[in-house]
Amino acid sequence: MPAGSAPVRARLSTLLVAIAVLAAACTQTKGQPGPGSEASRPDPSTVQPTPSERVKPPKGVPEGYQKIQHLIFIVQENRSFDHYFGTFPGADGIPRKPDGRFDVCIPDPTLGRCVGVYHDPNLINEGGPHTENAFKKDLNGGKMNGFIQTYVSVGSLCGTHRSLPKCATKRGPHGEPTVVGYHDAREIPNYWSYAEHFVLQDRMFAPMDSWTLPSHLFLVSAWSARCRDPKDPMSCRSDLGLGDFLRIQNKGVQKPLYAWTDITWLLHRYGVSWGYYVGPDTCIDAHRCPAGDDTTSANKNPLPGFTDVRETRQLGHVQGHDAYLNAAAAGTLPAVSWIMPSVGRSEHPDTGEPLSLGQTYVTQMVNAAMQGPDWNSTAIFITWDDWGGFYDHVVPPVVDQNGFGFRTPGILISPWARAGLIDHQVLSFDAYLKLIEDRFMGGARLNPKTDGRPDSRPTVREDVKILGNLWKEFDFNQDSLPPLILPLHPPPGPASRGG
Repeated sequence: MPAGSAPVRARLSTLLVAIAVLAAACTQTKGQPGPGSEASRPDPSTVQPTPSERVKPPKGVPEGYQKIQHLIFIVQENRSFDHYFGTFPGADGIPRKPDGRFDVCIPDPTLGRCVGVYHDPNLINEGGPHTENAFKKDLNGGKMNGFIQTYVSVGSLCGTHRSLPKCATKRGPHGEPTVVGYHDAREIPNYWSYAEHFVLQDRMFAPMDSWTLPSHLFLVSAWSARCRDPKDPMSCRSDLGLGDFLRIQNKGVQKPLYAWTDITWLLHRYGVSWGYYVGPDTCIDAHRCPAGDDTTSANKNPLPGFTDVRETRQLGHVQGHDAYLNAAAAGTLPAVSWIMPSVGRSEHPDTGEPLSLGQTYVTQMVNAAMQGPDWNSTAIFITWDDWGGFYDHVVPPVVDQNGFGFRTPGILISPWARAGLIDHQVLSFDAYLKLIEDRFMGGARLNPKTDGRPDSRPTVREDVKILGNLWKEFDFNQDSLPPLILPLHPPPGPASRGG
């Protein structure tokens, strides 16, 4: 035995033992924690991210999926599918009779008769109530005819006094309220152009049967709840109200209120880059509360209120729109981007702002991605967070006590989209999360049994059987589609496109 070899081997043995202990410790941090226990949950700073490209995709993901490197989700407010695309050729739109006339009859207590739908040329609309209770009234046991009754019941001036001059733009040609009005390419030409050139989804259901805040909570976490303890994920119970939460969060710096697990927990764990883009004057934390009017309300910016976003020190991923535009131009888009409108650009009715302002903003965001270096590896999804009280004729399926809600428009824009497809699959925001998880995390789910941070959610929404597969909207064997750069202020589309 050479001199000195024994001490070397001893030191080597000690080193190997130390490495083994360290590896076991690291592995333990990724194990299953005990329900509701702070001590048993892994310390986010010790969870080692896994490079997403090393994770194999689950079944159902097609060959060529690697061509998609960037997913962008643009979410507007409060429009139903029939309200925006009810006359789009080939879509499951507003019911018609054999002779082509609309086959709709909705009771109107003010007029004392039932009324049909009408084309609304006005860009400033008055929607209806869109709370959980309003959903039930609009649904009316599956008859889908309670929209006007619900609108009138809240005491709107133009609901009961439609002949007033100030109500002239809030009624149809026969006195109908705007909740049964529809738009087409004459008012929203860019949205119709996107639908014609790429993919339109006519079975995109809101993830829950209530309003904006719960919808946006579902967007990033597949749940909406109220938690007794903002640090205990097991203390949460389903809640689709949360109006008091919004009042708290809109007062300045958002507080941790949402204890359950959102998708950023998995994104962090798998080392997947992300950005959540809001109005640049939005108050995000104590260091970022600029004085200005270009803000996004907390009901469309809930991530700063999630406890795990702070636990994993990811709050800095919530940034202003300029950060998105700069990343798009530089070719440095993150793997996952959410883009939320600021006040006045969301297309929310009753704001006094024309819906064309929202279309301009969305077009700017889409054009930025199309004109940047990342276009050929990007998929952009445009949708609206709830129905806004506007008429839709399709009864939503029930997946659990929280939803689904009524249909909203959904569009996919990508060089790999099946051009001209109208997708009839049942979809919701849960399908967005499923796509993110399948593309970048090997099919990992926001599942209390597997995600390393259990909560008390009632349903693993991404695994609901009726949920469609967004990968079916892509064709990775086709020649890539060119960008469709549209004007920010387009002229109205031709009337004939709406039928």
